[in-house]
Amino acid sequence: MDWLMTVSGTIIVVTLIGVAVGRYPWLHMNRATIALVGAILLVALGVPTLDQAYHAVDWNTILLLFGMMILNANLRHAGFFHLVTSHVVCFARTPRRLLALVVLVSGMLSAIFLNDTIALMMTPMVIDMTLALGRNPLPYLVALVTSANVGSVATIIGNPQNMLVGVSSGISFVQFFRELAPIAAMGLFVVWGVIVVVYRSEYAPFALPAVAQVTGHEDPLLLRKAMFATGLMLIALIAGAPIPLAAMLAAALLLISRRQRPERVFQEIDWSLLVFFSSLFVVTGAIEASGIGDTLFLYLQPLANEGPARLALSSVVLSNLVSNVPAVMLFRPVVPMLDNPESAWLTLAMTTTLAGNLTLLGSVANLIVAEIARQRGIHLSFAEYMKAGTAIAVVTLVLGVAWLTW
Repeated sequence: MDWLMTVSGTIIVVTLIGVAVGRYPWLHMNRATIALVGAILLVALGVPTLDQAYHAVDWNTILLLFGMMILNANLRHAGFFHLVTSHVVCFARTPRRLLALVVLVSGMLSAIFLNDTIALMMTPMVIDMTLALGRNPLPYLVALVTSANVGSVATIIGNPQNMLVGVSSGISFVQFFRELAPIAAMGLFVVWGVIVVVYRSEYAPFALPAVAQVTGHEDPLLLRKAMFATGLMLIALIAGAPIPLAAMLAAALLLISRRQRPERVFQEIDWSLLVFFSSLFVVTGAIEASGIGDTLFLYLQPLANEGPARLALSSVVLSNLVSNVPAVMLFRPVVPMLDNPESAWLTLAMTTTLAGNLTLLGSVANLIVAEIARQRGIHLSFAEYMKAGTAIAVVTLVLGVAWLTW
């Protein structure tokens, strides 16, 4: 009925606006609760029905996220990220080399362990490291988060939207890496070059102090076990195992323990992100069930069928309006009906990720870095971030579109 489509459409729009902004005025709600409330209201209207809502949730994506969270929690407890940062300090001899190491480590690790995780774990360490060396932490923080976003382009497990694309498209881990890893590699060079140009005085050629301590500790036994589980997961992915199954097998191996209480791991699971994803699946399922999806398809299909450049532009705009994960979900029912769905999936993964570097609000990783820095008395403002972040986003997007078109 017309009234039902109008009411459900209103709820969907209000929900997506709340997801994009991250909150509603005067209400203590975050993206997860906004998406959950919107999903519940839609199910209560019968758009979709309860059974349709159950089927709308892509449990492969949820399981993949859950497995990666368990793996990352064990790596944090093992001191893996502290160990990596300590080695960066040892090898850094000049500001430019220090920047190169931050960019390289952040980009490579985010391809395996999620960009948000790298932002969360490495931000305090980069702050400690730069202050101990007498450097301005701001350019290194911008380099950290932009390279984490760029590096995560390379793999299906690099960020949440790539996971969604990987599961929805059926593209193998190896093929995804082969197509998009070159864009990530070129992008890391762009990050380093843009930061050096924008912050010229910070990167004048001189030697850094020889002594700098980064506080932290390692658990050798847990570290070996976590690295073994990570290696098995990567071998399984390369061998063509189902992506969620490979992640959950690694998680299961780490949950078999005589030394670590499971509560310690589960306390670090980002349950709100799992709720957010599950709820968004229901909301986007309502778009299809209400008939709004047919109208959306009429607008998106011509854009998506006109090559990577036009699809990239539309997905960049959409991901900055409603955030990258909802943008991928909105394209999800459209892409399989395109002339070249595989190319469209890859373009969607690349553009929605790189678009996150446009502004400080562009990705969750950006906000994580800014908030941790604020807690440490370092103000990473919107304008400060855009000095380098926007240029990095534009250049990497152009390179990415050129690569996929070629």
